[in-house]
Amino acid sequence: MNVLSKDAVNWLAVGEDGQGQRVDNYLARILKGVPKSHVYRILRSGEVRVNRRRVPPDTRLNVGDQLRIPPIRAASPGRNIPAAALSATVVPPILFEDDALIALDKPAGLAVHGGSGIAFGLIERLRRARPGAAFLELVHRLDRDTSGVLLVAKKRAALVGLHAQLRDGAIDKRYFVLVRGKWRDALRAVDLPLSTYLTADGERRVRVDSRGRLARTVFRRIDAWPDAEPPVSLLEAQLDTGRTHQIRVHLTHLGFPLAGDDKYGDFAWNKELARQGLKRMFLHAHRIAFVHPLTASEVAIEAPLAPDLAAFVARLGAGRALAPDAAR
Repeated sequence: MNVLSKDAVNWLAVGEDGQGQRVDNYLARILKGVPKSHVYRILRSGEVRVNRRRVPPDTRLNVGDQLRIPPIRAASPGRNIPAAALSATVVPPILFEDDALIALDKPAGLAVHGGSGIAFGLIERLRRARPGAAFLELVHRLDRDTSGVLLVAKKRAALVGLHAQLRDGAIDKRYFVLVRGKWRDALRAVDLPLSTYLTADGERRVRVDSRGRLARTVFRRIDAWPDAEPPVSLLEAQLDTGRTHQIRVHLTHLGFPLAGDDKYGDFAWNKELARQGLKRMFLHAHRIAFVHPLTASEVAIEAPLAPDLAAFVARLGAGRALAPDAAR
């Protein structure tokens, strides 16, 4: 923000660091201190132009594009920033870091980015904590209520390379889930196409639909408690595709709702689980494996089960199920 005028329109030429990046993410990176909600407002209003034309937030930039940015005054610390925002600079634990990537252990309740009333998500916290970093971008996303491994790219080449692996289904992503019901199969591959729709309230939902997009999840049984009331099972879910809410919708369709799922789950059971101490969705991204985009080495990163979920499992007497070899 230091090189941009606060009193006049700015024209910037997009450099190599912006090649292929969404315009909203590019603006969020260069307009440090500006809430993401304001970035979206100036995009919607047409105050931001690319090559003199209005563009939607998901427009991809190219090297040499001329970007019009209106005069913007970034809030300075202690002024026009809520106290909560000023304290929101704590970065989650780092599981892995090198010159190209950071892997963080995201806690439940923390959004990965700002927007929709959230001023500071995980990526904003990280940028505040590292003001000298030239490039920090999310490689993928986790829902706000999901905990576990999250990747952030420190270089454009790393981001592009990992996105290519995601498109090709070459990244191995695995989650721990707790479901209602007696899951009998040690290994089960689920192929059920999914499509999105809007509820009467305008909220997006996902359902199994023969006309939808291919979605494949492989489930492995970690442990089960058939004599519990109701019976419950601990599973590992491996994503072979990355559709929205894929794990949750597949499980509910099969009759095994995910514990704590407030969109597709068993709402009466969720209330009972809350009384027992499980106050959020039992969905934890415990492992991600990929080929390093710059070194071509194999990388596998794991996040231990979040403390609240681990405590709930311990009460079920299943601490043994989370030994390193249990989820293979």
